[in-house]
Amino acid sequence: MNRKRFFTSRNIAFLAVLVALVIVLQTLSTLIGRLGGTPLSLVLIPVVLGAVMLGPLAGVLLGFVFGLVTAVCGVTGFDAWTFLLFSEEPFWTVALCLVKATAAGGAAGLLNYLIARKNPYAGVIAAALAAPVVNTGIFVAGCFAMSGAIGNIMAQSAETASVSLVYYVIILLAGVNFLIEFAINAVASPAVFTVSRLFVKKRRTPAGAQSREGAEGPSARPLGSVSAAAVNGNERAANEK
Repeated sequence: MNRKRFFTSRNIAFLAVLVALVIVLQTLSTLIGRLGGTPLSLVLIPVVLGAVMLGPLAGVLLGFVFGLVTAVCGVTGFDAWTFLLFSEEPFWTVALCLVKATAAGGAAGLLNYLIARKNPYAGVIAAALAAPVVNTGIFVAGCFAMSGAIGNIMAQSAETASVSLVYYVIILLAGVNFLIEFAINAVASPAVFTVSRLFVKKRRTPAGAQSREGAEGPSARPLGSVSAAAVNGNERAANEK
């Protein structure tokens, strides 16, 4: 994407709104989980929306913000499980939070960019479904890479001490959250498509109208209409005399 074209006042304003949504939704999701409820993982919707509306770079930036908020919640103890993992592997926990979210946003933007040329709606669906798959896939891979730390966390609870690492990571940690994220993104993809089409239409229409108006100018009036006006003017002048 052209840097000058991306960093316009309009795009920056949209990006700022989406960044605020990412921060609020991820914090709210963490708070719900902290209170014992099932987190509604809505944060990937603004990430995908930005990736579709503004391109892969916006997806990467929004994904990075998502990962940064996740890491901050973990480091500060607001997210209890991430804090436990951070206590075991500080560097790799923060890296995992940033990499998985950033990759999810970048993958959504890249898939939409490649597929939307032939089918815009298919591009949006692919972007919406790819984000949770990439986010969860990298999370699972990262947990297996830190199997020692995960094992120590499992040993701290009687409920998880006897289960296998594969069951704990894939079913208990990733399973429910992935299904919720995937279902929400699948349901929201038509709305994302509609919003993105409106955004593109509003961004292109004024420029196109102005260029047509400037190209035509007053001298581009049809010859027939000018001649008719002249004839009508001559007739009125003759009647007055």
